[in-house]
Amino acid sequence: MRFSSLILFVLLIPFCHWSQHQRLENYKNFDKALMQFGVQMGMNNASFNLIPIKEAYSLYGYRSIQAKSQPGLTIGMLTSIKLGSPVLRLRIIPTFSFQERVINYYSSPKIQEGKEEFNEERINSSNVDLPVLLQFRTLRYGNFTSYFIGGGQYSIDLQSTVDKTQNLVDPFIKLQKKYWMGQAGIGVEFFAEYFKFGMEIKYSQGFQNVLIQDNSAVSNPLQSLRNNAWIFTITFEGGL
Repeated sequence: MRFSSLILFVLLIPFCHWSQHQRLENYKNFDKALMQFGVQMGMNNASFNLIPIKEAYSLYGYRSIQAKSQPGLTIGMLTSIKLGSPVLRLRIIPTFSFQERVINYYSSPKIQEGKEEFNEERINSSNVDLPVLLQFRTLRYGNFTSYFIGGGQYSIDLQSTVDKTQNLVDPFIKLQKKYWMGQAGIGVEFFAEYFKFGMEIKYSQGFQNVLIQDNSAVSNPLQSLRNNAWIFTITFEGGL
């Protein structure tokens, strides 16, 4: 919530500044092009929706099991296609993202002789993502527009340990290599003389349980893990 509130504040700063200054319209022919291309870069804050098994605490002596979000990086190439009207566009954004998530296992004081301990599992991913999104924009107000965006994303984790042999001495979490996510977000765009600059915040939620249950010490207490992430990006975009 802190991450999303901070990004929303950042999005509002330029809007307040630009709304106070009337300017001539820049790049008037920008929306006449059928296709537009650009680059998108930013940061993500990834985590899991974690559900433990019902017997996790009684069987394994844990007080709680919690997923913790971690920051990462995102960079992608944008293709934007006009769907008959400048206010409706299809956006295809092949993206490479680095993500890290943490799962903390907090032991019960009774099991650990009155002293609470926890075990930390870090899961790193290097993803190739393919979001396909619909963008619903407002009409231009001078050199400013805002928009809502939503759609789906297919991801492949190049760092997946799905085929790696489990280490019984130092076990690790295994996740599915391929998965689907839904995305929704908001953004603002500013037209400069020769390009368009945009800022966007999105939330991604995984549809499927990506946990591979291999009966290891770290996976046994877990019922499901679903990926989620907040993503903040800036975009530089130009037409044909």
